[in-house]
Amino acid sequence: MDDWRIRSQAVSEGANRAPNRAMLRAVGFKDDDFSKPMLGVASTWSEVTPCNMHINKLAVSAKKGIAEHGGAPLIFNTITVSDGISMGHEGMTYSLPSREAIADSIEIVANATEIS
Repeated sequence: MDDWRIRSQAVSEGANRAPNRAMLRAVGFKDDDFSKPMLGVASTWSEVTPCNMHINKLAVSAKKGIAEHGGAPLIFNTITVSDGISMGHEGMTYSLPSREAIADSIEIVANATEIS
């Protein structure tokens, strides 16, 4: 496959996509980034739980690796719920449903922005 921008082209190609490119320039994209596949790095970083406090470092590392290998990475966040904190009170009722919400939110961002 010569062009790995199967999804990225929808927001980066043509005169009618100038507004899309302008938004991406505002987050740091340069001219050559538009010729690369845009790859999303979903992050559950938060300070809500110690389980996720280190996730931003992992997301930044993944972003660096993607950039080093020819991609145009974008980090985006989603929610996180701590089973440990939610135990023993009404918060427990949110733990399992949050997993579906997390998956849905990642799908929404990926599809709305055409990142892979």
